[in-house]
Amino acid sequence: MSGMSPLRAWWVRRPPAAGAAVMATGIVSVGLHQAGAETLSRVMLVPACLAWAALAADFVAEVVLDRRHWPTEAKTPGVLTAVAATTVLGTRFSLLGRQPLAEALLALSAVLWPPLLVLVVRHWKGRMPGAVFLGCVATQGLTVLGAVLAAALATAWLAHLALVLFWLGLSMYGLAVPRFEWRQVTEGPGDQWIAGGALAISALAGAKLLAADSARLYLWNNDDQGVLRTVTVALLVLDLVWYIVLLAAEVARPRLRYDVRRWATVFPMGMTAAATLSVEAAVGIPWLKWPGRLLVWIAVLAWLAVAAGAVATARGALRKTP
Repeated sequence: MSGMSPLRAWWVRRPPAAGAAVMATGIVSVGLHQAGAETLSRVMLVPACLAWAALAADFVAEVVLDRRHWPTEAKTPGVLTAVAATTVLGTRFSLLGRQPLAEALLALSAVLWPPLLVLVVRHWKGRMPGAVFLGCVATQGLTVLGAVLAAALATAWLAHLALVLFWLGLSMYGLAVPRFEWRQVTEGPGDQWIAGGALAISALAGAKLLAADSARLYLWNNDDQGVLRTVTVALLVLDLVWYIVLLAAEVARPRLRYDVRRWATVFPMGMTAAATLSVEAAVGIPWLKWPGRLLVWIAVLAWLAVAAGAVATARGALRKTP
């Protein structure tokens, strides 16, 4: 790495899973928006955009300039954070009313998703960490953004396509379960939380599909809507069970040292909060509002703790870099 600046030398050692930082920051911004903390939500959007831009530049540089190293990274589940992070940002921009930008991000993520998903799934194996669930997360990220844009633009075909992706995402979750190393629940460095986060984004996707329906579009008949409501609520319940189990495992066996995969802990926390508030609004369960808001602020505290660890680690690495 001779000739590189210390900052660049540190940056190139970040794994593809660093995209989880963008996912975590973006979804916390979405949760704050839902909780009514709009100013803080927009503040959180700034670092999410900056980190996404840096990762996008690095992604392009890897593909164009480092073709020998890139195929190895492209086989790892962490590369799918590029898709998920893009859809999370697109969702936040759509909620801001920036539909053209959200559409562009949907198009970009839709182009990236098929080849990266195929590469990753082809190299799945047994006894994998929580990142194995990123196939579901990336797919449901497209569902969420597609459903949000379908509602904003009153586009029925986009909602129907998002529904297909919703069921595909659930299938991806089912395929990932037998490949997950269950000891990761108590031993994982942070990405074990994606096992629950994938259910959270699935519940959010279901809620956004329900919310996209209107008298103007008439997307779902009564039977379709009933099935979608039942599945969405069930997904949220399962997600909350995962949340409790994973939190209990953290208390029973604390893992306090910073690891970049801790961003994959913050993301499911924020996603669970966003899913809870979205299900409350879409399904009509008023008592979920206060637990949802509480979960938003827990996610904010987790974000602050992990961000502090990231800054401290980066400073230490930069001091050691020649």
